[in-house]
Amino acid sequence: MTDPSPATYGLLALLAIALLLAAVGDWRHRLIRNRLNAAIACSAPLFWLASGLPLWPGVAAQLALAAAVLAVCAGLFAIRVLGGGDVKLLAALALWVRPHAFPDLLLVMALTGGLLAAALLLTHRRSGTGTSVPYGIAIAVAGLWVLPALSA
Repeated sequence: MTDPSPATYGLLALLAIALLLAAVGDWRHRLIRNRLNAAIACSAPLFWLASGLPLWPGVAAQLALAAAVLAVCAGLFAIRVLGGGDVKLLAALALWVRPHAFPDLLLVMALTGGLLAAALLLTHRRSGTGTSVPYGIAIAVAGLWVLPALSA
């Protein structure tokens, strides 16, 4: 890969905004819009081009990672562990995050998701109501966490 271009940084800024929108939407409505996930996924090739990612093995690795993430997360959706928007957001984000940085994303996502679930459990236990965990927040936080590695 070459040195990051201004276009690379601009696309990363747009990704950061999209992740923040996903987190806010998931918090407020428990919904991550398909248009937002599609925009994240469809802008990944522009990022690959701007960052000088070679077709082989770079783009091929990104596509393989995203396909693997989609397959695993579709299984988690089938057993009602993840919502559909979460699955699509994580798969779209996998198009951006290099395979070597993806374990960091998963770790931060799991830790953030656990803390979020614990906080919601405590607050809703007191009120006697149940709630779903807006896991898009954890995915967005993890994506923002690994964002600096995407320009390297």
